[in-house]
Amino acid sequence: MLSGVRIGPVAAGGHWVARHEGRVVFVRHGLEGELAEVRVTAVAARHAFADAVAITEPAEHRVVPPCPVAAACGGCDFQHVEAGHQRELKRQVVAEQLRRFAGLDWDGSVEEVLPAPLGWRRRMRYQRADGGWGLRAKASHAVVPLPDGGCRIATPGLAAPDSVLPGDTLIGADAADGPVWVEPGSDAVVAERALGRAWQVRADGFWQVHPRAPEVLADAVLAGLSPRAGERALDLYCGVGLFAGALTGAGAQVTGIEGGRTAVDLARRNVPQARFHAGSVDRVLRRVRGRVDLVVLDPPRAGAGRAVIAEVLRRRPRAVAYVSCDPATLARDLATASALGYRTDSVRAFDLFPMTAHLECVAILRPDA
Repeated sequence: MLSGVRIGPVAAGGHWVARHEGRVVFVRHGLEGELAEVRVTAVAARHAFADAVAITEPAEHRVVPPCPVAAACGGCDFQHVEAGHQRELKRQVVAEQLRRFAGLDWDGSVEEVLPAPLGWRRRMRYQRADGGWGLRAKASHAVVPLPDGGCRIATPGLAAPDSVLPGDTLIGADAADGPVWVEPGSDAVVAERALGRAWQVRADGFWQVHPRAPEVLADAVLAGLSPRAGERALDLYCGVGLFAGALTGAGAQVTGIEGGRTAVDLARRNVPQARFHAGSVDRVLRRVRGRVDLVVLDPPRAGAGRAVIAEVLRRRPRAVAYVSCDPATLARDLATASALGYRTDSVRAFDLFPMTAHLECVAILRPDA
């Protein structure tokens, strides 16, 4: 336990930077300017990780968390922070990451998306704990039992599974027809509604967890790309075809690539107007021939990486939309694009994960003049 720790600025991943006896300490559940007592949870060669367990001097934006297990559960990083200030913290993180890794001065804001800040999450994963259900603690296999009333950020239908449901792990999907509960690996498919059409998605597969995320992100992509009828577009890491559907709706000819074969099978059903390939994006992309006018990149948290960015930009598309859930990997890929002759025209950020440190960004890239 460390006493008298002064909390510094927010960092990526739901931490704040502090120092104790010359060592950097990344602290959860703090706020800049606070004086705190912290419990060390892990130690590395040059830094440590800790949780704030007692606050001697609280910051003005500190509030009582709406969930009594927020400090123990790994799902929410910001429940102790006033909702509007959460978006300011995320803005600071995006700006710092873009400046550090891409050399960009970003003066944008993090846009609020309703519903917020509670009752929005439409995909949940619960673990059996002491006869009931719970959620994993941060960076741990330990299970924190759900409080009375269930998870506060889940939609009401997913706040708490019924105790009689079988299995040790349950995945809940609040789909268009209501909540569905499955065990991991289930081949159950649920229906979703977005962009004026129906979508088929595996209940345990990827779909945006905020109810307005599909429309918000698709609108940002279309606004940035301004697709024209007949243009040829690539949808990379396409999942079940969300952005391919948006682009074909605007008259583009779309080719999608996705590593998951099940997702590609569903994408072909969801967007029959497009062509889809299953396989590693970097490998399949090299085999795709012909002109490319537009590209959508929606990679996993690790980012697209140099090989994919280079292969995309070698084709000289007139615009690229990069959708990212991690500002650090986004910034690194934007730096790669800059070195290859593409400037970052704009970056928009959306608070699609209230009460957490996560957010989504949409960056638009265009070739240098």
